[in-house]
Amino acid sequence: MTAMGLTRLQDELKRLKAEERPSVIRAIAEARAHGDLSENAEYHAAKERQAMVEARIAELEDKLSRIEVIDISKLSGTDVKFGATVKLIDEETEEETVYQIVGAEESDIKSKLLSIDAPLARALIGKAQGETVEVRTPKGHRSYEIIEVSYK
Repeated sequence: MTAMGLTRLQDELKRLKAEERPSVIRAIAEARAHGDLSENAEYHAAKERQAMVEARIAELEDKLSRIEVIDISKLSGTDVKFGATVKLIDEETEEETVYQIVGAEESDIKSKLLSIDAPLARALIGKAQGETVEVRTPKGHRSYEIIEVSYK
């Protein structure tokens, strides 16, 4: 995982513990005050939300305890590796795109953060600037030329 991804997970964990957990506890207390719990939809919804929040907290704590952070600033070269920022050109449409290859937990395609588990990332790993990769996508086979590889 990148340092940026680690920070995002740590921030989410802090938010869950500092905001979500207390909010759910207040909602449960408020719903209890309404009386009969067996037919209290607010109470059941709050308890369900509490279970989801606690499960996510446990998941994040587990991941953070096992995470390995890779310092991308210490990487270099022209081969695509984890953490690389890769500029590609679609050979069919001539459209240029730039992706950074990151861990699965931190991927966000809208932000151009491509999961290491994605078919395109798997095809790019080990390739160098100037090479072409073929990837099977839902829209069929696509060919991309690697224009630039950098580590920022």
